[in-house]
Amino acid sequence: MTAAISPIALLNATSGKPEEAELWDAITEKQLGDWEAEWIPELFKAIQKLHRAGVERVHWPQSRHWNWRQKTQALQGMLAHPGFSIVCNGTTQGMMIVDTTTHRCRVESQKGKDLVYVEYVENAPWNRPELADPPLYRGIGSILIRAAIALSIEEEFKGRIGLHALPQSNGFYANTCGMTDLGIDASYHGLRYFEMTPEQAESFIAKGN
Repeated sequence: MTAAISPIALLNATSGKPEEAELWDAITEKQLGDWEAEWIPELFKAIQKLHRAGVERVHWPQSRHWNWRQKTQALQGMLAHPGFSIVCNGTTQGMMIVDTTTHRCRVESQKGKDLVYVEYVENAPWNRPELADPPLYRGIGSILIRAAIALSIEEEFKGRIGLHALPQSNGFYANTCGMTDLGIDASYHGLRYFEMTPEQAESFIAKGN
């Protein structure tokens, strides 16, 4: 699989300086190899540390069971489920899979209109504030959300996106992204559902989060 690669920058949280990075419009074997060889061992060590510190399981990373290889292979060749990834310093720092056809807006002002639905999005363990203090890089989640907005605009959905959030991410989507919180979705694992309207997308892009 080939990927279009766009130059971006990530903030190194330790040095406080931006570093050159790449946004890929795909999840390739390179990303999956990084996930298996780099992410999984680091996540295991982080969970060990939490366990030894007596941290309850409810506070462990809620995406720890995700298998990116399985998710990617299940959607391989399906054009409606593109993937995105961020690479910096030769290593994958974040990944996202979206759906461009299945979901429709629920916000009253946009009800029934097409949107880009974010199925899965995750940072590498060393970029997660709850696991690394400080995280290595900041801004990964925001860059991936901007990529979803850009795809929505490209698909003529005017920047509309939606997603179900793991509880640990609710604050990011509500506050950093400024999305509309539509409450608990009892039909989807009891997760909160968020949507971004065209106006919210424009505001988010303008803020440059």
